[in-house]
Amino acid sequence: MGLYYGIVFFIFGTILGSFFNVVGYRLPRKESIIFPPSHCPNCNHRLKMGELIPIFSYIIQKGKCKNCHKHIALYYPIFEALCGLSFLLAYITYGLTLDIIIPLTFISMLIIIMVSDYYYMIIPDEVLILFGILLLLEQIILDVFVSSGSWLLIGGHLLNALIAFGIMFLLKLFGDFIFKKESMGGGDIKLLGLFGLVLGWPNSLFAIILGSLIGLPISLIVLLFKKSHIIPFGPFLALGAMVIILFKLDIMYIIDLLTITA
Repeated sequence: MGLYYGIVFFIFGTILGSFFNVVGYRLPRKESIIFPPSHCPNCNHRLKMGELIPIFSYIIQKGKCKNCHKHIALYYPIFEALCGLSFLLAYITYGLTLDIIIPLTFISMLIIIMVSDYYYMIIPDEVLILFGILLLLEQIILDVFVSSGSWLLIGGHLLNALIAFGIMFLLKLFGDFIFKKESMGGGDIKLLGLFGLVLGWPNSLFAIILGSLIGLPISLIVLLFKKSHIIPFGPFLALGAMVIILFKLDIMYIIDLLTITA
């Protein structure tokens, strides 16, 4: 039964990953996420059902448009697989319980942000506001109504969000002072606020560290092939946060372990 649900979560994740890719690509362009339907950006060929199967359509069509035969970026199946794998890992970590709701919502937001920041170096406010409201409501439902907890728990989540936001804002001011130019976008700062809401402010800082460790080697490789030296930090922040929530990492627990073994 566990294998069955794992497959279901993976397939569901790849389907949503395909949709999130459309949202992340179109939303910053102020385009409808529904119309026009999915199509080839080169010849405008409207994709049929057989061409919309996540990952497999790319493999079957050998990475080319069925109509104009132009190569389709490998980026698309990679993001579909990433979302599918993330949903599968969420199921493995949290099980088929209500606790999985927040991780799935959080991952969905991060996937969209990775796409939009990759394409346009923009983290849309619409995405942050919508998912911020959803995540807060889910926290209220799970902590107050399901677990019969105190509303003080929600106050704690909001305080964590405020602290994470404030720390990221101070880091931006410091970076602007050191580099004598804008060192970080406003979207990154707001995103850290949502990290604080879900992960707590210590793990939000941990996400910055993980994101930097993930991003450094990738950035060096990208800079070898790109003329521009501007690389969005949002996707790396998102990856760091995904690692933390999918594996239930806790920086305070890690610090305690290091302290004990030292």
